[in-house]
Amino acid sequence: MPLFLLFLIIPLIEIALFVQIGGAIGLFPTLAIVILTAIAGTYLVRSQGLAVLSQVQQSLNELRDPTEPLAHGAMILFSGALLLTPGFFTDALGLALMIPGFRSAVFRFLRARVKVQTMSYGAQTQQPDIIDAEFEEIDPPKGPSGWTRH
Repeated sequence: MPLFLLFLIIPLIEIALFVQIGGAIGLFPTLAIVILTAIAGTYLVRSQGLAVLSQVQQSLNELRDPTEPLAHGAMILFSGALLLTPGFFTDALGLALMIPGFRSAVFRFLRARVKVQTMSYGAQTQQPDIIDAEFEEIDPPKGPSGWTRH
């Protein structure tokens, strides 16, 4: 139900903002703002995404917990999707997620509510099942078997 409410409320907020802002500044300035935020969002996602990618690589190389840089990367990706979506509300949320301090606050908020059960580095290999048994080789019978008689 909460997801349904989001899909209902967010478009209504966007429509109301388009009507209000478009009425105040006009159609073409409103469209220009929407296009400029999409272009700026693309640039910001690329530049900040590359920076976060290097932080992830650095934390993996130093065997540190990569959770925070990975979360920042996911928030930047989500931010880019919000900035490419036409609308003022989604643009405001997307721009807020581009601010590293805001992303850190969101990460701390989420970290306090999510509990990780286990975490490990490197490939986990499973040992094959070992069966301990005794055997005795027997010679095959000489001559035709009962299956091949005519």
